[in-house]
Amino acid sequence: MSSPSADRPASRQPAPASSRRIVFVVGSGRSGTSTMSGILQTLGMHVPQPEVTPDETNPKGFGEPQWVVDLHDELLKRSNVAVSDARPGAWLEAGKLATVDPLRDRLHTWLEQQFEEGGDALVIKDPRLAWFMGLWRAAAIRAGAEPTYITMLRPVTEVVGSKQRHYNSRFGEVNRTAAWVNMMLHTERATRGSTRAFVRYHDLLTDWTVPVFQLGERLHLDAVQRASANDIRAVHQFIDPSLRRVQLTWDDMEVPARLQEIAEESSQALSRLADEDGDIPEVHATLDELRAAYSEFYEEAEAVTQSTVAAVRRAAGGGPGGPGGPGNGGPKPPEPEPSRVDVVPHKVRAMIPASVRRGARKALGKER
Repeated sequence: MSSPSADRPASRQPAPASSRRIVFVVGSGRSGTSTMSGILQTLGMHVPQPEVTPDETNPKGFGEPQWVVDLHDELLKRSNVAVSDARPGAWLEAGKLATVDPLRDRLHTWLEQQFEEGGDALVIKDPRLAWFMGLWRAAAIRAGAEPTYITMLRPVTEVVGSKQRHYNSRFGEVNRTAAWVNMMLHTERATRGSTRAFVRYHDLLTDWTVPVFQLGERLHLDAVQRASANDIRAVHQFIDPSLRRVQLTWDDMEVPARLQEIAEESSQALSRLADEDGDIPEVHATLDELRAAYSEFYEEAEAVTQSTVAAVRRAAGGGPGGPGGPGNGGPKPPEPEPSRVDVVPHKVRAMIPASVRRGARKALGKER
């Protein structure tokens, strides 16, 4: 990163650590996180550069620092966690990195550079960020910045439908629904007790001024509270109501009844958090119950599919008769771990029953 220039405007000079703020825009991908990040940037907050390049899935831009995306990709690989991971246990695996001092140092150094170059108010957004909020919180506090959170809310059916439309990946409706529940319920729990706000994507597209100026007051964002007429006009030009192109319902999807029930109740409870005075213990208790119900549901699903996982591993080369099995000179395979479900190799995917394969019929691809 370059050093600050001598002729930089006074408003861009590094601020005292006590006035530093970081807004982390979190939540599932395809929920309006890019729109929110773009609004805050248009109003004068700093999104670290360079940004991820816009593409056909998000022509208005992602509002994501490329450095952050690259870092999260690296950390997800280290944790063996996917961007959209339905495993409740994945949070523990990703969370272990929050205690790694070299990573904390790395993030702190980067944040100091961003405050020096961009001023005292940063916006950091990436759907992967939710997995590493503990790491980012520690780095923010070390930099003398107050971490605040904006969680975007969109009906789960629309999120899943948008991902199905824009991402060419191996995952289907069932897995995406489960991953949404896992992501959103744990994100809410991780930000509870912090300075935070929840914004419905529909409200943002209907009249962005209402939710944005409300969160400006709640999060004490000077750039929002002091927005000029030109800033407001620029945001009006940035907002595109047609971005809500996918509006599916449960009738358009094939999702198991129990998972559908948990997902819908989670969506409704999360939406209550966006109401005035809605972030209350009663709603928190409901969300805790739903998170426990989802974990129980997932454990049951893992238990039911253990035989399928074992068969796939044998066919892939780890069991009797397989190319790497003991009958062909290979070592005896270890017993599958009860709570681990590996990615199914393409060459043996056809061996899995059709009901299990429904979510994996698309070609490989990369998902945000």
